[in-house]
Amino acid sequence: MDTQTLQTHRYCNSLTSYSRRTTREVYIGDIPLGGDNPIRVQSMTTVDTMDTLGSVEQVLRMMESGCEYVRITAPSKKEAENLGEIKKELLKRGCQVPLIADIHFTPNAAELAARIVEKVRVNPGNYADKKKFEEIEYTDESYNAELERIREKFTPLVKICKEYGTAMRIGTNHGSLSDRILSRYGDTPLGMVESALEFLRICEDLNYYDIVLSMKASNTQVMVQAYRMLVNKLDEEGLKPYPLHLGVTEAGDGEDGRIKSAVGIGTLLEDGLGDTVRVSLTEEPEFEAPVARTLVDRYINRDGHKAIEPIEYSPVNPFGYQRRKTIEEANFGSSNVPRVIADLSRAEINDYKDLKAIGHFYLPELDKWKMNDLGADYIYRGQKPVDFMLPNGLKEILDFDVWKDSKTDTNKLPLLSVGDFFNASERHQEVNFLSIRLSDLSDELIEKLKGERRFVLLLSTDNEHAMPELRRAFFKLFERGIELPVIIQRAYQNITDDELQIYSATDIGGLLIDGFGDGAMLSTEHIAKGKSKDELLDVIKRYNSTGFGILQAARTRMTKTEYISCPSCGRTLFDLQETTAMIRKRTDHLKGVKIGIMGCIVNGPGEMADADYGYVGSGKGKITLYKGQDVVKRGVPSEHAVDELIEIIREDGKWIEPELVLSLE
Repeated sequence: MDTQTLQTHRYCNSLTSYSRRTTREVYIGDIPLGGDNPIRVQSMTTVDTMDTLGSVEQVLRMMESGCEYVRITAPSKKEAENLGEIKKELLKRGCQVPLIADIHFTPNAAELAARIVEKVRVNPGNYADKKKFEEIEYTDESYNAELERIREKFTPLVKICKEYGTAMRIGTNHGSLSDRILSRYGDTPLGMVESALEFLRICEDLNYYDIVLSMKASNTQVMVQAYRMLVNKLDEEGLKPYPLHLGVTEAGDGEDGRIKSAVGIGTLLEDGLGDTVRVSLTEEPEFEAPVARTLVDRYINRDGHKAIEPIEYSPVNPFGYQRRKTIEEANFGSSNVPRVIADLSRAEINDYKDLKAIGHFYLPELDKWKMNDLGADYIYRGQKPVDFMLPNGLKEILDFDVWKDSKTDTNKLPLLSVGDFFNASERHQEVNFLSIRLSDLSDELIEKLKGERRFVLLLSTDNEHAMPELRRAFFKLFERGIELPVIIQRAYQNITDDELQIYSATDIGGLLIDGFGDGAMLSTEHIAKGKSKDELLDVIKRYNSTGFGILQAARTRMTKTEYISCPSCGRTLFDLQETTAMIRKRTDHLKGVKIGIMGCIVNGPGEMADADYGYVGSGKGKITLYKGQDVVKRGVPSEHAVDELIEIIREDGKWIEPELVLSLE
């Protein structure tokens, strides 16, 4: 990518040094936003706006939880009028929080609210356009005529805001782009940006600048791309650097909502973008501000982070998703979904039931294993090999010095240090792991890596500015032509569950959004000592769930395939671990499909009753394939059996090509 291309793709001050984007200061009541002010936290009421006392009580709770601005919906004139009553009651109670009227479809409500509250939010997708889900072909002339119509409808609000000193947020929503925008730009980040710019240009023509902008989407990739493109377009057109309101729509609740919010919002905060944050959870609004505060407080002292080598050019288009090109090693890299490695190195794992924490369940009455949606792909045991047979397809990673004593077991894999990599000749025949940091990527190591296969890199950092340092390492690998898969490893000290979810979703999710990373591993190395086994397993369960949540929130892996398999025994007619891993590799993109994998006919149809499809050993080198409880094919040679299974799924209409799944994700 040349200098000109880099300039075209510019959207932040630096990709390696934390530097918050300088924006125009906008006063919202007496609390300024943007400029040198802290990143502000806000939320939105859920009580009926006509319920004055209910709204006031909720606003007070939100203020107590940390909100600096409060948004209240005003879907019609009557709600807009009642904002005045809510404001009066708040003032009686000594609360002067700036209020924001949320407007959709109703210009007359916006014009009324702008005379009462400190800020109005308008959605350019429905302020002047009514969505009819029509695809209309516009000529340049007819398109410009529509822009003039919008100007006429929007100008009165702008003039009122100027007169009353009211701020405005022009907030695009991915899900509510107008038919007109969709007809010209499609359902794209560019369409989102252009939707807002149409309104912004009118404001600037009228010399009105007290504006905040937002580009919200439920899809975190689209959201991040749209905000970046917006900043780029503002600079490109010579428009003022307006402050940004960050948020992910429909983030959900609980762990999923927090992780998804952090993937979208945190990615932008890492690059110095964002002046106010609203975390949208399906919970009471007073629970949102603490999550937002956890997100933004992480950057209070970020300026003093350990220096990172500057990036001269970027190989990534920040306005579109493209996964880093990698070679395939085992089931890592290439078109394989990102993997989750569970760190079990701190816990005593001496019983089948201990693996429930990472989504693998042994059913003794049926003598089989079952895996849920959060079944870890690999486990890291460090210095402590598991002393029982693991579930099918699950392999363990050991520190190199320990692995050497058990290397005859092909299901145990080595983790090498850089020193081991240079000095030891032993290698696993299938896949090895190499632990590295950015500081390890010397010319000598890179040259040696160029000739290597059967390696997956485990990339970590101790820099407080973690995501940019990890990104710098990915850029270096790209620059030097290293296409080995990379697992992103993060470790955190002395943090709460919320902080774990938010920090790791930011650090790992921000890389996944840009196409970097072939898996995630949350390290347990800093878990406080003195915990009981059950307490440790509970922590590990949360770490494992968080890892999968990050992959899903970043739209890189949707974990829905279920595998039902026996635990392997003397009756087993094939290598269950290897076969299950192979089947998973080929089919784990099939969301909602349940596949039974049984070592022999004894553990066949009766014990995989709820499976959609079955793969059952029926003789040496022979497989019987099932659809539900019905045999479809008998005596299939094992070397062709997975292909035949896929053909059955295809004929049943449930097969999706992996490439299509990746493109949809």
